[in-house]
Amino acid sequence: MKTQTIKNFKKYLLLPAIALAFVSCSDDDVPVANNVTLEFNNTFQGETIVLGDAASTEATTNTSAEGQIHHFSELKYVISNIRLIKENGTEIPYNVNNLDKGATVVDQSKAETLKYVLNAIPTDDYNQIIFGLGVKTSLNDLDQVSFPEFYAATGENDTEMHWEWGTGYRFTKIEGFYDTDNKALSFHSGSTLEGTKDDESTYVPGFDAYREITLVFPAMAKVGERSPKIVIEADFDYLLSGKTNTILLDDKNATPSAHTSVSMSQYVDNIGGDGSSDSTGMFSISHVEN
Repeated sequence: MKTQTIKNFKKYLLLPAIALAFVSCSDDDVPVANNVTLEFNNTFQGETIVLGDAASTEATTNTSAEGQIHHFSELKYVISNIRLIKENGTEIPYNVNNLDKGATVVDQSKAETLKYVLNAIPTDDYNQIIFGLGVKTSLNDLDQVSFPEFYAATGENDTEMHWEWGTGYRFTKIEGFYDTDNKALSFHSGSTLEGTKDDESTYVPGFDAYREITLVFPAMAKVGERSPKIVIEADFDYLLSGKTNTILLDDKNATPSAHTSVSMSQYVDNIGGDGSSDSTGMFSISHVEN
């Protein structure tokens, strides 16, 4: 009788150990981090944009709500300062102070730039993303020493995201044509400096074109065993027909000769939000693939 009791006691002692072993094995199978891919789909009213020159018959023909016909030949913008938000509200920053590792130029003419991989994101469930359209003030300097890779990538001849007249980066670069006779359309944005011309010691921040975009996922992005893809749509219908401003193209505002706060602010508020009541601008989450 005693022998049987001792055997049963030993058996019950072993059960928790066996269960713990199964849990440990299961936990070991889940990576502590995985990648997340951001995929950018640049559209006009839901149709993916095709670029083209003035004579192109293949370029996407865009018609604004006001009946303005236009198409794009160049479409580029900088994404930086990326943070993923966990289901519990915790913010996970991704190289927010390193432009080499945490910023990219989305270029519609280069398919490889439309996907940006965030490496080693901690395992968890995420339901939001915040990112910057442009470069925040503290990093908006053409700093070749600190960020040689980003400096080189944005300064390439076919990218040209450096201002010729200032020390900062272009945040967006949009070129194209409008109306039936294909007049030139050109819009570049970036934060401006004000001061005495040719005397950088007098420069102070002027118009801040940097915008933070906050987007809520329609479904949880589950990082761990899975490496989710978050598809972000940028609808360039907002350029002229945004939530904030309706812009009618003419010789003055289609190709502004000086990129001042007055000439760029209405476009910036349309595509990036006004920084207060609108925190999405032209961006939305199309879907999440787990």
